[in-house]
Amino acid sequence: MRLQGVGRRYGPRGRWVLRDVGLDVPPGALLRIEGANGCGKSTLLRLVAGADAPSRGRITGRPRRVAYVPDRFPPALPLTALGYLTRLGRIHGLGRRGAAAAADAWLARFAAEEHAGTPLRELSKGSCQKVAVAQAFLAGPELLVLDEAWTGLDGQARRVLDEAVAERVAAGARVVVVDHAPARPAGAGARVYRVEDGRLCDAPAAGRETLVRAVGPPGAVPPDGLPGAPRWRRDGGGYALTVPAEHSDELLRALLGAQPPWHIEALETRP
Repeated sequence: MRLQGVGRRYGPRGRWVLRDVGLDVPPGALLRIEGANGCGKSTLLRLVAGADAPSRGRITGRPRRVAYVPDRFPPALPLTALGYLTRLGRIHGLGRRGAAAAADAWLARFAAEEHAGTPLRELSKGSCQKVAVAQAFLAGPELLVLDEAWTGLDGQARRVLDEAVAERVAAGARVVVVDHAPARPAGAGARVYRVEDGRLCDAPAAGRETLVRAVGPPGAVPPDGLPGAPRWRRDGGGYALTVPAEHSDELLRALLGAQPPWHIEALETRP
């Protein structure tokens, strides 16, 4: 699969979100896309998945079986978890029994089988994310595109997702991911690219940090003892906390689990 001179803008006079992007995605490749919030990472993943079309350039060689997990999953669909996965399995080309069997198997693998009959709108955010991720693996995709798919999953589910990604890569599938934590997917070597000023370039291999922009309760400052000992400074109405990227998950959990919790406005992993 190849992207050649790909650009994307919204409207005939809109700014170019992406420009002159060239990228090869061979079988068995694991590619990780990094960059600041709003730089165009999600736009690039939509183009790779075929959910959007380029304004300029062309994309060739996209496999037939494509699975995509967007950064926002629509939980308001009038379906149960099992009903949704079964329908997606049919869309991916599975027969009725095969789709139902695959749906059951992936719900069980993500420890979500107890929610099979639960309407999507009643699921917790974490359980809903398990369903969103499970649908991507139903039919053994040849191209798997994951946009922040690990976010919202518990530790065990993240490990299952790591394993499932590694299995698809070993089977020769192409996998393209965006995630704020540079260690994900764990245990699988990835080629890393960064989107800057609308262009795609190779990213430095090590020494990454995560910048978290967060707003706490009125008058609150970042507490002592936060994971990774983040540096912090005032940033508008909140704070910007910088931590070694390998501690980003623990920092987020600490802020979100505080009483009262902090509000996370933005994340950025950078060299």
